[in-house]
Amino acid sequence: MSRLRALWQASFNATKRALVWSSDDLIPPSERYIFNFNSKDELKRWHLYSDSEYGGLSAASLEITDSTAGPDTSLTGVFSGNLSSDMSEDSTWRIRRYGFCGMRSKKFDGFIDLDAYDTIAMKIKGDGRCYISTIYTENWVNSPGQEEDNSWQAFVHTPQDRWQILKIPLDQYLPTWRGNVIEAKLEMNPARIVGMSLSVNAEGGVPGAKTGTGDFRLEVDWIKALRTL
Repeated sequence: MSRLRALWQASFNATKRALVWSSDDLIPPSERYIFNFNSKDELKRWHLYSDSEYGGLSAASLEITDSTAGPDTSLTGVFSGNLSSDMSEDSTWRIRRYGFCGMRSKKFDGFIDLDAYDTIAMKIKGDGRCYISTIYTENWVNSPGQEEDNSWQAFVHTPQDRWQILKIPLDQYLPTWRGNVIEAKLEMNPARIVGMSLSVNAEGGVPGAKTGTGDFRLEVDWIKALRTL
């Protein structure tokens, strides 16, 4: 075979391989990890916030510790702290609500596309309190010039001291602005997600959940996106 024909054949074979595809190339996997708290490096992806930024006395921490999250011992994330309704005596802030803490992911590099999925799942162990799961999407609801991301929230009620896999359909997340539900027909764009958070308030939540000031503790093994339909 001449050198020219050999080059042509090699090019033809490469093109043929590029055109061969399977359904796996077109259909994303049925689940996708968003966060996995199995390494201390995961801490670099989150930051904490609380009412202490506004003169409150609530406090929170996020650690990666050994835990039994099933038959084996593994590393998990522990979001814990104390909720207080008091405020610092020298605070100049005047806000309506104290007693809240949260852990928010740092912004993704651009955004993540979850358009192929319909559910958020998380493996957690709580303390009987009601937590809030928030998804932040690229701003297109707020007025021009506002830098806040759009937020979509759903309650996460955790049985005390028992691991569970909680599944929240994306269409159950409600649009909110500064913690208040927006009374308008809005639809999340899951293709433009820029971050997520978990938070806890001393008051509110679902009936039967533990409320009030005091200690809180939520263990998180992982957070995934699922395609169930």
